[in-house]
Amino acid sequence: MEINNNSSIIKEVLSLRYCPSLQINKNKFVANDFVPEEKSNYLQYIENSISSEIKKEVTEQHISIALSGGVDSTLVMALLRKTKPDIKIDAISLKFADSIDETGIAANIANEFDADHHIISIENFLEELPKAISIIKMPFWDTHWFHMVKTATKFSNTLVSGDGGDELFGGYTFRYKKFLTNFNSNMTPLDKTKLYLECHERDWVPDQMELFGSKANFSWDEIYSKIIPYFDNSLSPLDQVFLADINGKLLYNWIPLNSSFHKFFNLKPITPILSKELMKYVLHLKNSIKYNENNNIGKIPLREILSKYISPKLITPNKQGFSVNTINLWNSHGGEICEYYLDNARIVKDRWINGEWIKKHLKKLDEKPDVRYVNKFLGLLAFEIWYRIFVTKEMNPETKLSI
Repeated sequence: MEINNNSSIIKEVLSLRYCPSLQINKNKFVANDFVPEEKSNYLQYIENSISSEIKKEVTEQHISIALSGGVDSTLVMALLRKTKPDIKIDAISLKFADSIDETGIAANIANEFDADHHIISIENFLEELPKAISIIKMPFWDTHWFHMVKTATKFSNTLVSGDGGDELFGGYTFRYKKFLTNFNSNMTPLDKTKLYLECHERDWVPDQMELFGSKANFSWDEIYSKIIPYFDNSLSPLDQVFLADINGKLLYNWIPLNSSFHKFFNLKPITPILSKELMKYVLHLKNSIKYNENNNIGKIPLREILSKYISPKLITPNKQGFSVNTINLWNSHGGEICEYYLDNARIVKDRWINGEWIKKHLKKLDEKPDVRYVNKFLGLLAFEIWYRIFVTKEMNPETKLSI
């Protein structure tokens, strides 16, 4: 693989954690897709749409579902059981070491809808990173879906998920609140773009320019140019954020990565919330229907529909989803793994990454871990692994990362 042809991809992944230059089979969404329209009976339409997609796509009598216990996967579970009352359901939850454990919530949901519940405990989240990267052929470190799909194949040929709920129905409330708090009407599209990226607290670091080596020829303007169109239109500020979000990690990270894993493991994916009809409909809903700015609560339509099927006590206000506590990951073994592979990094030797930046921040992280820099180092680790597999061809994808 020739890296010079992938330099934009590398810079985008390490800056955004997704890749707008990636060639995908879906069209980008544009401002006109978000122009608010008056919609009557929207709750019934949304519920019927999800149910119809389940009825059409679920054709086997035994399926698996990715169940975090959050609003999206729980609603899909409820409508799955309603639409297909007699099928056998295996609900799978991931439990990451030293991270928030919400599998108890998922267990209650599974019991509520008569599903067999399986908790998959992952002690070393990074152990099979080379294998996951060899499948997706991209330098991404957050490959939790690899573990989900790999596990699902033990139970069925189909995996149902609630993917898309955050992007379509306003689930990134922490980002909206910070953006709207710091937004002012005098901002230019570039100002809003910069603010939007700064609101990605887990991805953005202030000295990004110093991270790259001379060969990368990094420029923030190159990154900004990918985002500015989402903020250079007549949409409201919040709808502009929604537009940027759906054209970000959903289209250029989650969908292509998940598709690669499903294809590799020969597992049929079913994502009822991401049907074309529902996406087209929901994007035109007023943002106030999806997100309550005063209470900072998102996914309101999904919550209201779900309240018909389960007790409000089971609907969590701030569900974490399948997420890894990267600070704890760093302290337990992630830091040592990163230091081992980046100590003699090929990406530094070949001048893609600045070795002095690595040394400086490794020392700082030893003193006080910062989630932004931890995530950046995990991105560098993924880049180094990708480089050793596809460029120098010295790493076997079956290599296990451990200390």
